[in-house]
This record gives sequence, structure tokens and C-alpha cells, in this order.
Amino acid sequence: MFFRNLKFIFILFVIFFAIVFLSYHSAIDKSAGEQGQDISFVVAEGDGVKKISQNLLEAGLIKSKFYFEIYVWRTDQEADFKAGSYILNPMLSAKQVIEILTQGKTADREKTIKIIEGWNVRDVAVYFQDQGMGQSDDFLEMVGYPKIDYRYNKNLPTPRDYVNDFDFLKDKPDYYGLEGYLFPDTYRVFQDALAEDAVLKMLANFDKKLTQEMRQDIISQDKTIYEIVTMASIVEKEVRSVDDMKVVAGIFWDRIKNGQPLQSCATLAYILEENKGQYTVEDTEIDSPYNAYQNRGLTPGPICNPGLQAIEAAIYPEFTDYNYFLSRPDTGETVFSVTYDEHVANKARYLR
Repeated sequence: MFFRNLKFIFILFVIFFAIVFLSYHSAIDKSAGEQGQDISFVVAEGDGVKKISQNLLEAGLIKSKFYFEIYVWRTDQEADFKAGSYILNPMLSAKQVIEILTQGKTADREKTIKIIEGWNVRDVAVYFQDQGMGQSDDFLEMVGYPKIDYRYNKNLPTPRDYVNDFDFLKDKPDYYGLEGYLFPDTYRVFQDALAEDAVLKMLANFDKKLTQEMRQDIISQDKTIYEIVTMASIVEKEVRSVDDMKVVAGIFWDRIKNGQPLQSCATLAYILEENKGQYTVEDTEIDSPYNAYQNRGLTPGPICNPGLQAIEAAIYPEFTDYNYFLSRPDTGETVFSVTYDEHVANKARYLR
């Protein structure tokens, strides 16, 4: 009886410490929130760990005051916090918050960068160069050039591999770059930050925005994240509004199901690196695996870096009776049609 009770107590201790261990790592390694706005946070001269942790908890920047303090004391950083004004975000983990506050990464040492929905990697490269974050070619060597299949371009340096850091990249073919995954958003980086620092932020942001529910829904549809991002990138470049994105995604998924080419002008713009109001017959015949007029199914990879709304549209499309659409060049409005004759009439009316 004694040994049975002892075994029961031992099991309870194991369960208790397992719960504490998991709670500790959840509070320290995971962000306080899945998304949120930047928050101005001040560490005043003389503020101790208890005061700082209390202020962080009240600001919604950490999950647990208790575990925050335990981690600080366990890592012997209680005397390392530096006074100053900081820009923090609930998406940061407690470890990241501690790193910022103990290294004195104050707001005056940071700048804001903004990646726009629909930019491709070349657009991002030029932007980073303009921001003084390195040469555009160095950036493209790191993340991969657009349209390049590295199986057949051995003369180019292989893009950096982040698959061990981010699970969502596991179904991406390793012979393509990061086109599609540089999540468009506004970011805070240090004044002397290099492009790689921003890339890590963008990939981490993608990881947070693509929720577990979304990932499970992708699996239940027998699709891959790579396919969803590729579809989202095409939808992103085709239409503007959320509702239109869902309808267009439905049209495109139906075309794939029916064995039809997507016939997306956005893919021609990606190949030619030129936006036109209307593409010629010669344009639609250009020899490229990214030509969605000549090839059925999805393009080999994404044609831009889509935002969350386009990604959601690719996962949760709206299936309608529409089979065709065009964007009015004067207003940007999407004009849908059921039959090809209606579509031809709309082209004559709006694309003159």
C-alpha cells in the first residue's frame, strides 16, 4: 500500500512538473498575441525586473509576469535592462522582448519599412537597396531570383535555406527561392539592419499569420501551402477587393479542376516585367513555364508576395457561376461574366 501511494505521488509530481515546464516555455517562447499593433514602451531609470514585468503584462506584451521574472533571474539578466523608449509588439516572444530591453534597442535606433502586397522579390530588393539595407543583387542571391529554377541554373548561387527554421517551407521545392513568402507588412528594424534581418521578420510573420486552422484546412483540401501561396500570388495581382479575390480564386480553382489554363494576365506581367492594359496574342504565346495561357494548372511557383486576404481567398474561395472576369482600367472594378460571349462584350466595352 505504501509503495502504491508513493508511485501515485510520484506520478502526480511528474504531471505537475510537466505542466509547469510546458507553461514556462509557452510563456517565454511564444508571443503574447497572434497579431497586434506596435506599442510604445518605456523603461524608466531605476525600474527593476518586477516593475518592468508588471508594465509589460499590463501592456499585453507578455503572457506571464511570474515566468518572465523566472527566466530573467535564471539567465542572470536582472541588471541588464536599459532605460529608454522602445517599440514592442505583442507578436514578440518574451525572450525577444528581453533581448530588446537588455540590449538597449531603443526606438531611436530603429526605422520603419513597409512591404507592399503584390511586390515580387525584385521589387523588395530594389526597396531594400533604397533603404540602405544592402545591394539588390546580394538580396536576390540570398532569397532567389524570380522565375529561376535552380536545377537548371547552376551558375547562380543557391538561395539561403530557411526550411529548418520554418515548417511552412517544407513543401516548397528547394530549387525555387522565397518568392511568395516575404510577408507584406510594416516592420520595425534597426537603422543599420541588413536585408537578412528583415527577411527573418517577414518569414516569422508569415508563420504567425498562417494559423494552425488555416494549415489544417489546406491539408483537408488535399493541397499544399506552396500551392495555396502560388494561387494567392496570382489572385493578389489580378484583383483588389477581398470579395473579388474569393470569386476569382473560385474561378481559377474550377479551371484547374476542369483541366483548363488559368489564362491569367498577371502571369504575363511577371514574365515580361511589364504591366499592360491588354496583352497581345504574341504576349500570350511567350515560351515560359509561368505563362498561364500556354500551360495548364498553377504556375511553377508564386509570382509575387501575397497578403493575408489573398491567402485566405485561396484557401476559402467562393464558387459561383462566373467563368470569366476583367478589371476595368478606369476604376479597377472587377467585371464578371458567365459566358464567353459576355466576356468578349465586356472586353470591347471596358478595354478599348
